[in-house]
Amino acid sequence: MKIGVLALQGDFSEHTAILEKLGVEVIAVRQPGRLDGLDGLVIPGGESTTMLNLMRSYGLFQPLKELIQNGLPVMGTCAGMILLAKKVTNTDMDTLGVMDIEVRRNAFGRQIDSFEADLDIPLLGNDTFPAVFIRAPFIEDTGSGVEILSRLPNGTIVSARQDNLLVLSFHPELNNDSRLHRYFLETVKAHTSRSAAIQAC
Repeated sequence: MKIGVLALQGDFSEHTAILEKLGVEVIAVRQPGRLDGLDGLVIPGGESTTMLNLMRSYGLFQPLKELIQNGLPVMGTCAGMILLAKKVTNTDMDTLGVMDIEVRRNAFGRQIDSFEADLDIPLLGNDTFPAVFIRAPFIEDTGSGVEILSRLPNGTIVSARQDNLLVLSFHPELNNDSRLHRYFLETVKAHTSRSAAIQAC
């Protein structure tokens, strides 16, 4: 299995370390050619405006958008959620626009307002997940095809999935719990198996 990590800016090295511990080949994606042959992609947290500008500067924006529209599994965390959203309600940012969610950028405040929360995420089992929120967005609205995976106690949506896309407001790479990365790899494996079956027909 070959998983790309968008490595333009942000905490891509932490995602890389977890994925390598889980035994997959990791590709640092900085140019369009590095997208070739990927089974899945992680878009990490960071500064969303900077990441979008760099994606355009390096010619990654359109090829990546087309790959996602064609079914490439992607996990977007924090800024990655913003980049995947169809709408960012508090800015006119031109995102990839591939997931039917409306996201509020920096929704919890500045860096000083960072916090941790133990989330109930049923697909991971009964044990809560230790989520780290740093200048995090949250989901304000979802389309009919989006499944909400977890909320904060006040009802705020902080993770969801739609088809080949998984988004998280928080940073799963900043703790020792790899369950969400494992879950993402399971979805990648299932997608790869379906694609192989279709091609064999």
